[in-house]
Amino acid sequence: MSGLKEWLMEDVSGSKKQDSQPAGRKNRSFDPDSRAHKICVNTAYAAISIIMLVATWYIVSWYVNKTVIPTPLETWDALVDFFENGDSTAGGSAWSYIRSSFGTLLKGFLIALVLAFPIGLLLGSIPVLDRLFSPALNVLRPIAPVAWAPVLIILLQSDASGAMMVVFIGAFFPILTTVSFGVKKIDANLINATKVLGATWSQTFVKITVPASVPFLMNGVKTALGIGWMCIVSAELYASGVGGLGNYITNQAGLGAWPQVYAGIVIVGILGLITVLVADYVSKVLNKKWGVEE
Repeated sequence: MSGLKEWLMEDVSGSKKQDSQPAGRKNRSFDPDSRAHKICVNTAYAAISIIMLVATWYIVSWYVNKTVIPTPLETWDALVDFFENGDSTAGGSAWSYIRSSFGTLLKGFLIALVLAFPIGLLLGSIPVLDRLFSPALNVLRPIAPVAWAPVLIILLQSDASGAMMVVFIGAFFPILTTVSFGVKKIDANLINATKVLGATWSQTFVKITVPASVPFLMNGVKTALGIGWMCIVSAELYASGVGGLGNYITNQAGLGAWPQVYAGIVIVGILGLITVLVADYVSKVLNKKWGVEE
């Protein structure tokens, strides 16, 4: 009997070890907080979202006027043809249209960033300036940037400069607003502590105000880039001499080439997504450098 008990005990303990080892290996291999797991989950969600979008597009194209809303497959064929053969009517390549729009967007956005960031810091830091300029800014902010396009094109006597300034107006206010808001959200106790320690206004501004505003700045940048792409396409509807994707979309719509129109729209969407993703990456790098939590 004692031998049987020893055999049973060995068998039970051995089975427990076998059961525990796969569980241990499984626990070690699966970490929901790991970077690989997060990438897989985000990729899965993105894939499902795109599939849902394309499926909805198919359904709408079948039940609505297919002439005006082509199917995703027809749009894909037009997109491939655009990159392979370019614009059959105006003769430009797809990359020339992309370079034109992206160049105009980048110039207008950089001007907005260079001006809006310091102004937002000052408005958030100095209440007198905020009370003085906020009413005028609040009047200008709701005006659609594209409403300025005809005026700016005539005023500057240049389609390219007019389109660039439309992008500037569209990108300026999101950056200004978020930066100013971020500065106002800084903990007052932190500012008071620096004063107690003998820090000057400029030292507090550089060491506290600027780093604390970085997450808000990048949120404004991401919003500004999205609005910038809307502005550049709208501005190019007026600024025919600029070229660009907006001009391509307008020309194709005038010809009734709707698959080509949607191909241009898809390119704008993809470019907008890429720029926002780049801004998001830069945001994470800057936040890590400054030691600021979003």
